[in-house]
Amino acid sequence: MNIEQLRDYCLNKKGVTEDFPFDQDTLVFKVLGKMFALFSLTKWERGEGSVNLKCDPDYALQLRETHESIEAGWHMSKKHWNTLYIHKGELQPKLICELIDHSYDMVIKGMSKKMRDSL
Repeated sequence: MNIEQLRDYCLNKKGVTEDFPFDQDTLVFKVLGKMFALFSLTKWERGEGSVNLKCDPDYALQLRETHESIEAGWHMSKKHWNTLYIHKGELQPKLICELIDHSYDMVIKGMSKKMRDSL
């Protein structure tokens, strides 16, 4: 998958926006103002595409044990975030999309009922 495909996948989810809250390099996707995916544009341009995704802590550990291309979140909470190194080619598009969905769902799960109902 390339960054445009991932971008489109994220933006097609309900309540999602994109922006650059930290710098002009880090593209962030949010659902109702809460982050669920982050991309470094510079890394993608260098051919080192990766994405940071929120993850259930137990599932995060399981994913790291079974996939060389998934590590603890770079510059994120190591407990709740994973970095997927897409450029390594190990991760199939289906799994990447499932993990984006999981991240999105994790963020929604942590919202108030009123916020969830607004979706």
